[in-house]
Amino acid sequence: MKIKGILGVLIALLLFPAFPKEAFASAYPGYIYSYDKEAHPSPLPYVSSRTIDGKQLKVGAFRSPNDIFIDKDGALYIADTGNHRIIVIDRETEQARVIDRFQNNGTEDHFNEPQGVFVDSENEHIFVADTLNRRIVELRKDGALVNIVEEPKSTLIRTNFQFAPIKLVMDKAKRMYVVSKGSYEGLMEFDGDGKFVGFIGTNRVKFNPIDLLWKRISTEEQREQMVLFVPLEFNNVDIDEHGFMYTTTSEVGSNEPVKRLNPSGVDILRREGFHPPKGDIQITQTGSVTGGSTFIDVDSERAGIYNALDFKRGRIFTYDKDGHLLYQFGGIGSQLGRFKAPSALDSFEDNIYVSDRMLGTVTVFEPTVYGKAVRKAVTSHYDGNMEHAAEAWNETLRLNRNNEIAYIGIGKALLKQDRYVEAMAHFELGNNRSYYSEAFKRNRELWLERNFGYMAGAIALAAAVYMFVRKRFRTSTAVNYTDAGIWKNPFYTAIHPFNGFWEMKYEQKGKVGIAFGILLGLFVAIVLKRQFSGFIVNYNDLTEFNSFDELKFVILPFLLWCVANWSLTTLMEGEGSFKDIIMATGYALLPLIIVYIPQLVLSHAVTAEESSFYYLLNTVAVLWSLWLLFVGTMTVHQYTPGKTIVTMLLTIVMIGIILFLSLLLFSVLQQMFSFAISIYNEIIFRM
Repeated sequence: MKIKGILGVLIALLLFPAFPKEAFASAYPGYIYSYDKEAHPSPLPYVSSRTIDGKQLKVGAFRSPNDIFIDKDGALYIADTGNHRIIVIDRETEQARVIDRFQNNGTEDHFNEPQGVFVDSENEHIFVADTLNRRIVELRKDGALVNIVEEPKSTLIRTNFQFAPIKLVMDKAKRMYVVSKGSYEGLMEFDGDGKFVGFIGTNRVKFNPIDLLWKRISTEEQREQMVLFVPLEFNNVDIDEHGFMYTTTSEVGSNEPVKRLNPSGVDILRREGFHPPKGDIQITQTGSVTGGSTFIDVDSERAGIYNALDFKRGRIFTYDKDGHLLYQFGGIGSQLGRFKAPSALDSFEDNIYVSDRMLGTVTVFEPTVYGKAVRKAVTSHYDGNMEHAAEAWNETLRLNRNNEIAYIGIGKALLKQDRYVEAMAHFELGNNRSYYSEAFKRNRELWLERNFGYMAGAIALAAAVYMFVRKRFRTSTAVNYTDAGIWKNPFYTAIHPFNGFWEMKYEQKGKVGIAFGILLGLFVAIVLKRQFSGFIVNYNDLTEFNSFDELKFVILPFLLWCVANWSLTTLMEGEGSFKDIIMATGYALLPLIIVYIPQLVLSHAVTAEESSFYYLLNTVAVLWSLWLLFVGTMTVHQYTPGKTIVTMLLTIVMIGIILFLSLLLFSVLQQMFSFAISIYNEIIFRM
């Protein structure tokens, strides 16, 4: 048995690199997405402890349970849609009772496929979205009728609208917010008396620009036959302890499938995580399950934590108040902890409950040691207890080194303790530039405060030395090409391009070797910049960075430009030779080196708010280099400014043609080589 076990482990290790990304995420008990959108293995945050079904409770099997709700005492309410009833399970006794009828003006009334259930904050009244009866039923806890909200009548409602409530919530002011089928205008708001007030939180209209253009130029009769551009409907709603509403929309691929609405209907959900809170980042476009996640329910907890249920893959994604993905669990399957058709979720204390309308069950999940550590870290930080938060994040890292959010959490705790350098190190490990910038800013202010006297003295000494040297060795400040010399000429040309390029061509003072030296210097400058720039502005993945790969992005464009420009200007009566073009193009690249080196130093001294100056230098370098290229092309070919611009644009077109012909030639040669190999194999086989 031991030998078989060892062989099994070896086979698994050998096959490990062959897993595709989607399978890689699923092959582990859990996974978490990194900053680079990679699904890294992670311990399971939750495990299923038990399932609840009607047979166990002796109330008959559930049929298509579409909603669940847990009140403040822990009682579980199930909208058993297929059986036209509400099931109430007491937390203490675990006894279930059925609400499937009530007295309405002396007559017995029944539900018709209710799809939503909610209990008010006082734990006194039950609200049922009686979907096919097109009404909302308000009951006392004992099942006695309190009120019925019928289909509203208002000028705000379109004439063909049919009220079909599926989900609802109520705030502390007794305002009720309802999700109704076909209500693309947003959530329906009702006051404490059940009177319709209006719509809030309308989703933005999604449309194809081409369809919009076609609609604009169509006739009125054609427009009437076209599909209308209408907002997407909400499919679920939840309300948090502060009265803000979380909504979900079944829009695949959207960056806003979850929203947090204030009482005015404005989305205030924070999306400051590595990726938008939209479920799976790595997705496939082939196979049985394609495309992004489809959220059908959301559950808000304390400390800003919220859970979103993905119907497509049966996964629960949990985010913090900033939109960072804390963990995920669940999936589609038949074993415990998996679902066939998940329909709703809710939480109580640390447990999470998920209903499955196909299996007719409710699965209860309990947090693991890892899940408890993450939750404790987030809640401790929310409560301002940074010491406990740091301890919990360290415990999280002990269990899962792939959790970059833990580094951010520890960095926040260190920042509160004024340990800026350590905080910066953790924020860099967690790939969080905003908090890194804040820690860097405070550390810089502290450093300047401690070293201002030394800096002032150093500046004064440098100024004195400069004045002494300038006075002692004063020379003429007049600069011309003769004084500049061949080696200094590129710098002179960068400042005086017309004189510099003229002398380079017509007095044969330019050097091809210097042009290639500038090209090599540019390669070195680009490598240094991409590899050693400050963390705030450096978004390169240094683990996959290859310096020699950068060589082709410098040499190839340079050679393509020179060859394409020479080929074109030969036909357009250009006076410049291929050597002239190489020198002019090489000299024009010098500003990039001049700017990139100080820009590299600057990248280590700016905060995120000041990074605009860093990117401004990029623009200056490119514009400066393009100006030199323009003047160099005009001078060596003796063109007018207008003809020079046309020539440069045609050169870009020519580069595209060269690349196309090169790829075509490569494809033909590859097919010829494959054909030759197949013939050779056929001959060898027959011999």
